[in-house]
Amino acid sequence: MKKILIIALLLTCRLVATAQEQLSKKQLADKLFERYEYFKALNLYLPLADKNNPNVQVVERIAECYRLINDSKNAENWYASAISDEKSADMDWYYYAESLLRNNKLKEAKVQYQAYYAKVNNPEQLLFKLATCDSAAKWMAAPRKDYTVSLDKKLNSIYSDWSTNYYGENGIVFTSDRVTGYDDSGKQTDNRTGNGYFKLYYAIKDSVVLLPVSTDAGKIFNGNYHAGPALFNAAADTAWITVTTSVPRGNLPVDKKEKGSHQRLYTRRLMLVMATKTDGVWGNFKNFAYNNIKEYSVGHAALSYNGGILYFTSDMPGGEGKTDIWYCLKQADGNWGEPVNCGKTINTKDEEAFPVTMGDVLLFASKGHAGMGGFDIFATKGGRAQWSVLSNGKFPINSTADDFYMLTKDGATGYFSSNRDGGTGNDDIYSFKYESLPEPVKQIQPPVPVIAGPPKQSFKPEDLHAIIYYDLDKANIRSDAASELDRLVLLLKANPLVKVKLASYTDVRASGSYNIGLSKRRSEAAIAYLVSQGILRSRLSAGWFGKQNLVNNCPDRASCTETEDQLNRRTEVVYDGLSN
Repeated sequence: MKKILIIALLLTCRLVATAQEQLSKKQLADKLFERYEYFKALNLYLPLADKNNPNVQVVERIAECYRLINDSKNAENWYASAISDEKSADMDWYYYAESLLRNNKLKEAKVQYQAYYAKVNNPEQLLFKLATCDSAAKWMAAPRKDYTVSLDKKLNSIYSDWSTNYYGENGIVFTSDRVTGYDDSGKQTDNRTGNGYFKLYYAIKDSVVLLPVSTDAGKIFNGNYHAGPALFNAAADTAWITVTTSVPRGNLPVDKKEKGSHQRLYTRRLMLVMATKTDGVWGNFKNFAYNNIKEYSVGHAALSYNGGILYFTSDMPGGEGKTDIWYCLKQADGNWGEPVNCGKTINTKDEEAFPVTMGDVLLFASKGHAGMGGFDIFATKGGRAQWSVLSNGKFPINSTADDFYMLTKDGATGYFSSNRDGGTGNDDIYSFKYESLPEPVKQIQPPVPVIAGPPKQSFKPEDLHAIIYYDLDKANIRSDAASELDRLVLLLKANPLVKVKLASYTDVRASGSYNIGLSKRRSEAAIAYLVSQGILRSRLSAGWFGKQNLVNNCPDRASCTETEDQLNRRTEVVYDGLSN
């Protein structure tokens, strides 16, 4: 899958032909798999899968290959076959659930997530995954009406097309692995996917051509390695381009060997290069000061509106998770300062990537925040490491697939990339149009006689009930809790006379007085969130009860499991009457 370009691309020394002849088909397939050559490995594994007596290791490898080349339907089928064998790995259950979620089989996905997390005893992550399935079901059942989304037929092919960026007044540059070269002989293919290497294409009016680059571009732009995405300044004479390093393999460190492997594997990581345009041709390539191809990747550049902050994606040490979004400040001498992490509002333990700026708005993709599954597109306001509460794009901007790289100049029109069903290739470019919905016409109601009681509301009291969970000894609003509070905000705005009470609790750890204070902070955090979303403080009341009213029978730490503790760390929201 191209989007994990930020993760290493592996190559190896050639296998000697005579050695290949001595290997069994499975051994050769295993070696190809170790080298991330999934497309080639799959074609060797498939004939080895005996339908009557399948080898679970072969079945698992077939499932893995399909997952890693982004064929979720075949991955689902093969993972289903794998978990039917008692020797299957625990992770098969997880990836089976992930495939079901990706294929919009949400109820089935929840069952498999529960089976997997019961094996590994991780109730917090189970709650996150169940909330993901529930959010996907809810948002697809009631799509946003202010966004119109359509597949861009001009830019897409049967291959992978993604990452648009504006190029001058009317042009668009995007990344694609369609099998074409810079000359008639260039037809290199990536053995990971079976498609071409990523290159940059320029679209204007009715034509799509390769972005012209100078001869000093070397192997990067001639189809031997990946190039893209690219970011351009307003004048379209300076570019920041993400590329795979073309440093000779002898200059790259050898990777740590997998158990049982005898191959010499090394990693080709991503790096940022700056280029300038002369007479319509891109050249004068210079490395970003903080590239470090021996230890980590750097890519996906985005510039603040004044050009003073450079945002990018990296898995460099010191981050929050797998890949984070970082920034550098432009110095007085024109150089860039040391990278700084954008902070925990944006970055999670999972993957964040593909930053795009629009004024003081940052658009990015995340797998770690509550959403619909895969990468979801989020928006936030701020700068550097100070950001507002995140906003999920919801459906139809997001889906259960990977949705990423949202581009817009004005918020009203633009593009994003997705590998959702219904496209023409692996990844596709979608255009969008945003139109704010008209305010509903307020009907003037006749005075209500006192004897008639309060006006009727469009809800049932039980609709307002929620439970919001917290991490151990924390009062901050988690992403799964934010989704639940967002649902509550919609109900409260639709019913402006309704009041609610937020009662908070803790688990049985710590003293009674400490837990009273902790539960108070939890109520205050939940109320602050609702107020930040436009709910009047006078409509909200709070209670804090520490470790009282446990929801399960574990009165002391020794008798409580982590699952039971998690269920007790909560805020319960209940209907509290109508305003006068």
